[in-house]
Amino acid sequence: MAAIWAPENRFRIWFEIEAHACDAMAELGIVPKASAKAIWDGGKKAMAALQADPAGNIAKIDAIEQVTKHDVIAFTTWLGEFIGPESRFVHQGLTSSDVLDTTFAVQLTQAADILISDVDRLLAALKKRALEHKNTLTIGRSHAIHAEPTTFGVKLAGHYAAFTRNRARLVAARAEIATCAISGPVGTFANVDPKIEAHVAKKLGLAIEPVSTQVIPRDRHAAFFAALGVVASSIENLATEIRHLQRTEVREAEEFFSAGQKGSSSMPHKRNPVLTENLTGLARVVRSAVVPALENVTLWHERDISHSSVERYIAPDATVTLDFALGRIAGVVEQLVVYGERMQANLDSLGGLVFSQRILLALTQKGMSREASYAAVQRNAMEAWHGNASLLSLCRADKEIREFLADDELTALFDMGYHTKHVDTIFKRVFG
Repeated sequence: MAAIWAPENRFRIWFEIEAHACDAMAELGIVPKASAKAIWDGGKKAMAALQADPAGNIAKIDAIEQVTKHDVIAFTTWLGEFIGPESRFVHQGLTSSDVLDTTFAVQLTQAADILISDVDRLLAALKKRALEHKNTLTIGRSHAIHAEPTTFGVKLAGHYAAFTRNRARLVAARAEIATCAISGPVGTFANVDPKIEAHVAKKLGLAIEPVSTQVIPRDRHAAFFAALGVVASSIENLATEIRHLQRTEVREAEEFFSAGQKGSSSMPHKRNPVLTENLTGLARVVRSAVVPALENVTLWHERDISHSSVERYIAPDATVTLDFALGRIAGVVEQLVVYGERMQANLDSLGGLVFSQRILLALTQKGMSREASYAAVQRNAMEAWHGNASLLSLCRADKEIREFLADDELTALFDMGYHTKHVDTIFKRVFG
């Protein structure tokens, strides 16, 4: 991912755009075909030199830019040294944004391809662990308080579904950003035929930007970085779940703790969720790119460069960070340690309180009003909450409840299988 944003890659794409444009111009009779060939030949020598000695050649380009105060002119000047007199045909009718914006589109599509591959690894890990724990009973929580039983596999299936959506978002963001603009000053094609743009777009695997106004509209880029922000938030959502499950009072799952690993410099007993805490922070970094990208949408007239400095920061930072974060969360899921027995113990810890709704519904089915049913179940649930007895025993002793429910009917309401009977349906929806 970092290599995508390296100067060597940027300059290589710049050259290819210029050379492909020259090919199209040669076909239109604007540039001699021999000159177009000379540009390719000389440019290939320049790229070979850049590959052989990146630092030295980048320093040469930078030195030229110190004089020109213009990055594209600095590059074409350096390139011309390898091409010779035919370099006069380089950048014919183009403007800098044609090269810069089209290059940015190529880089973002390259980055998207890596991110999509990263998500695929995470999806594979989530699917494997979800199937492994499809029937591992655990407590579902709302407001962090015990609610009703679920399975750990269903929890992971939910995250799998989220990252399936995230993959679709990245694919859509890639398609939206993959546009080419070779339209000249203010985007009117006055000095560059639209056929040249079409040729370059085809060679680079990009679509044609319908109206570029000299720059590719930044709503495309805003959508791209917004998609990255959503992916980052989904990573944090999963990481936060794991962090909560690793809390000492919960201990239902934890990050893999390797031999020789240390959790604290002062307390040898510590096993801290450092990876998922790290991911929570990284998600903030990725999301920090979203608002600047949205603000970049507003430019003066046909173009200004207020967006440029922003993108030079947020594009490498956001894509490299998200690439790293996706790899890290995939590793966490792959090696996640799951404590099924602890999940069951926590599930049982409140003496059957998690079955309160079943009793409520059963009472209403038997003819008791919902208000009276709720009050009857709640008063017993509060006793169970304080550890005075199990909810089943308290309900058995409640005369009002026993008027409507026999002992065997009450007992049947405390069946865990009732809450897992549609797990197969959920899994079919998620995994097919």
